[in-house]
Amino acid sequence: SQVPPWEGVEFSPGGGANTSLPSEVFLLPTFSTAAKVRVAITFVLFLSSACFNIAMLWTVTQKYRKRPHIRILIVNLATADLLVTFVVMPLDAAWNITVQWYAGDLACRALMFLKLVAMYASAFITVVISLDRQAAILHPLSVGDAKKKNKAMLCVAWALSVLLALPQMFVFHAVSRSQPIYFIQCATVGSFQAHWQETLYNMFTFSCLFLLPLLIMVLCYSRILIEISGKMKREVHLRRSYNNIPRARMRTLKMSIVIVLTFILCWTPYYLLGLWYWFSPEMLSRKKVPPSLSHILFLFGLFNACLDPLIYGLFTMHFCREIRCVCCCTHHRKEQASTLIGSFRKPLESGVLLFSRSASPLKHIQRNLGSCS
Repeated sequence: SQVPPWEGVEFSPGGGANTSLPSEVFLLPTFSTAAKVRVAITFVLFLSSACFNIAMLWTVTQKYRKRPHIRILIVNLATADLLVTFVVMPLDAAWNITVQWYAGDLACRALMFLKLVAMYASAFITVVISLDRQAAILHPLSVGDAKKKNKAMLCVAWALSVLLALPQMFVFHAVSRSQPIYFIQCATVGSFQAHWQETLYNMFTFSCLFLLPLLIMVLCYSRILIEISGKMKREVHLRRSYNNIPRARMRTLKMSIVIVLTFILCWTPYYLLGLWYWFSPEMLSRKKVPPSLSHILFLFGLFNACLDPLIYGLFTMHFCREIRCVCCCTHHRKEQASTLIGSFRKPLESGVLLFSRSASPLKHIQRNLGSCS
């Protein structure tokens, strides 16, 4: 996830432009039409992701105080996605607009580090949630230890995110060129003595950022599906289990499929393009791949940050129902407040205000609020 691989500028999964190609093939990037469209779409994704993830944080903290092990997972997921939203997206948009790097060497190193931390955290916390779902289905009697295990796994996830992103501070730096015109960029020029070293670093990042999380998620949800399938066959003769348990497990089954497919669909095309760049850098100078393709695939990857709160909210926390409840409560408060005020302004002929117990506005307000608590 990084600045688009412009013509003459190499692809890097860690967040930046790897201008390690020879100077004779280096072409200055421009703020093209494709880049302008990318910036516009990034702005829409930024607003959507910020709203969705902030709404999820609010809902979790307000509605799930009695379910701490679920809350801590969703809070960390939303935090990681917000880190992607407020670090990766604005930086990507600004860099596409300015084309050059104007923030200096220190900012280059720091922002490339934060960018990869955000990407690692989002992937690793998704893995933690997958492991939690696996434990909940395969070992339902050990739910009491879930909070402690989840905290430990989350600490490991954030620590690994920081640790694995540290090389970014040493690999990336501000690089300037004087020919054909003065140009400065945040790149990896001079950080690797040979091209294979840079490819090895990119492959390591690719494996930790995509392959390993994907493998763990697939294994977790495969075990979940096998367990659900086996238990449903064994419990089909128990009417109570047949009516209740399979419904909850089918919801987990659907969530599992959506989670895995979303992760695969959003990021696989982008990283496949990255593999092509790493092993065939000559394609850059021959214009085999249009720059607009890298724009589209990267935006598709960022879209995952918008989908995460919707997926986990809909399937894990009934997020849609909670939002509808909040909206209904707000509507009823306004409606009943106006009704209550109007009732006091409309005195009866006897000069006495009469409210029946069943039709009392105050009772109606309390009943509506109680249904959303």
